[in-house]
Amino acid sequence: MEDNSDQKSIQFHEMGLDDRILKGIAKLGWLSPTLIQEKAIPLFLEGKDVLMRARTGTGKTGAFAIPVIQKILSKKQFEREQAIKTLVLAPTKELCCQIHKNFLELTTKCSREVRCVDISAQVDISSQKPLLIEQPDIVIATPARALAHLNAKTFSLKKTLETLIIDEADLIFSFGYEDDVKEVLKHLPKIYQAALASATLSEEVVSLKKMILHNAVILKLQEPEMAPVSQLEHYILHAEENDKAAILYALLKLQLVRGKTIIFVNTVDRCYKLKLFLEQFGIATCVLNSELPASIRGHSVAQFNRGTYNIIIASDEKALKILDLNRLISPKVFIIFLLLHRMHAICYRVNSFILISSNKKRKKDKESGVSRGIDFQCVSNVINFDFPADAASYVHRAGRTARGTNKGTALSFISVKEVPLKEEVEESLKGSLSEDSLFKTYNFKIEEIEGFRYRAKDAWRAVTRIAGYFEENPNDLMRLRHDKALHTVKLQSHLSDVPDYLIPQHLKDVIDIPKPKLQHPYKPKKSRFQKKWVAKKNNPLFNMEFSGFGNDSKDDGNDDN
Repeated sequence: MEDNSDQKSIQFHEMGLDDRILKGIAKLGWLSPTLIQEKAIPLFLEGKDVLMRARTGTGKTGAFAIPVIQKILSKKQFEREQAIKTLVLAPTKELCCQIHKNFLELTTKCSREVRCVDISAQVDISSQKPLLIEQPDIVIATPARALAHLNAKTFSLKKTLETLIIDEADLIFSFGYEDDVKEVLKHLPKIYQAALASATLSEEVVSLKKMILHNAVILKLQEPEMAPVSQLEHYILHAEENDKAAILYALLKLQLVRGKTIIFVNTVDRCYKLKLFLEQFGIATCVLNSELPASIRGHSVAQFNRGTYNIIIASDEKALKILDLNRLISPKVFIIFLLLHRMHAICYRVNSFILISSNKKRKKDKESGVSRGIDFQCVSNVINFDFPADAASYVHRAGRTARGTNKGTALSFISVKEVPLKEEVEESLKGSLSEDSLFKTYNFKIEEIEGFRYRAKDAWRAVTRIAGYFEENPNDLMRLRHDKALHTVKLQSHLSDVPDYLIPQHLKDVIDIPKPKLQHPYKPKKSRFQKKWVAKKNNPLFNMEFSGFGNDSKDDGNDDN
């Protein structure tokens, strides 16, 4: 059954929600429900199975989290037995962490009554057993992790489960969880309420619907796959591989790109190279990819959301199914990154990285996703340094900005060999747009940044040259493995400044680039005795002169006569 009816909009306080939930919603600053929340919450509270299809950033998590909490609070008025009532499955650990955070925020006023745990982390199962012994009301996990715990009998759902939620359902099968989901279903009771949340209605979602849902209501919002062009602007900038880095450097230094920015590349290798390149110019960035440990990935996103870093470089390598995943990164480049990482003390610890020798394969985390599932907050710009492989990947990348009612910009660098990919994306999305063309041309005169190109060429060459250093100096590599900082790369401080002659003439009156601080002239250090003499000279007790009271006494005697 599909629900496309146009009813009068209702507010959160009109849905019959518990006051504690309403306080949590108010604390989050949600003034009114989104369209998917307005439709799904009442249906869920009526006990119906729901399939929600809505694009990224429309509030699907809140659409199932709010009624789940409401059901648990309502049941606890009559039931005192503590048991696991809800299982939430998501394809990536990042998404599980985000869902857990949303549940915690919504239950700030009822945290004692509703407990929620996330068991998606790749740690020993026995270490998570204490969390499950307490029988939390809500358990969040990836399908593989949930199955591992069920097989280990750290918790049981056969008699207590009432609700099953699967978020980002269209990614479950593509992440290889089909068999895991089927096995998890064998551990569930025969009757339970279920909901699927998805950005698309793909064949995988239809298969999941047949497996899990019964007489479901399908909420298919009549909306485009992406935010409208009035909210999300799409630009293309034609640039070959040799010019992409120089143009990015110029855009960032000339403040032509402002606000929080996500830079997408297609491989982990490019991710680290680009970070090293930008560091040469004092541009601070953090990195996000599937090779980093889950705790590091979460910390990177948290630092970005807090504003510690305004630029994050993310590799979206999962979209490139045609690539050999074992060759996405050269260990040498990763080692170089760790070296500068240590030298500049960036936001996360290098100690947790695992260095693998060049004759071994890099270990990837299959339960990691970047372009979808992670809640990047207040993102103003998405830059596709490498153009995505298909339309779906482009939609998910662009969906990181212009979330809710916010505006955003998606800028894509396109080389000649990437033009067919751009045309494929534009053709695929043409039906969902009212405009004739999706992309606008970003007007940028490459000849005006010739000075930037010269600098960028040397910086890119410097990053590449470091790769051969460790081949010639294996002992330095071993010392790096033992966490000793090596000053192999001499970062030139003047590169972080932009002199006036590099700034295009028509931009000099528009932008305000901070001037470099003037260095104080060299002053020779004083010796210990010189410091002691200066201190004594400046001490007023040593310099004070006292002539006594003689004159005053004499004057007093004369007055008496």
